[in-house]
Amino acid sequence: QVQLVESGGGLVQYGGSLRLSCAASGIRISTYTMRWYRQAPGKQRELVAAISTLGVTDYADSVKGRFVISRDNARNMMYLQMNTLKPEDTAVYYCNADWGSGDYWGQGTQVTVSS
Repeated sequence: QVQLVESGGGLVQYGGSLRLSCAASGIRISTYTMRWYRQAPGKQRELVAAISTLGVTDYADSVKGRFVISRDNARNMMYLQMNTLKPEDTAVYYCNADWGSGDYWGQGTQVTVSS
């Protein structure tokens, strides 16, 4: 059974930092493109950051220079370091593992940034 479990969310003040983690089981993430998505209330889910199997990263313009995505294949983990957080970063953050023909999702972790 495949599971992606996000953790590390919470309430943080404007300008603060959080580190999200995604723990995978049932798959080896080394062969997956890994992504972080987020969904704010009343909005569509959006791609935040992605990291390829070779470690190439890509970011949404809104988070470039503030967020860093990383992966530890040995630990089967993915991370999102979020710095200089803004109220507009408030959302549920989801971990995604994509093998090309399909993907898996986590249940999400809430991030709330107060102004």
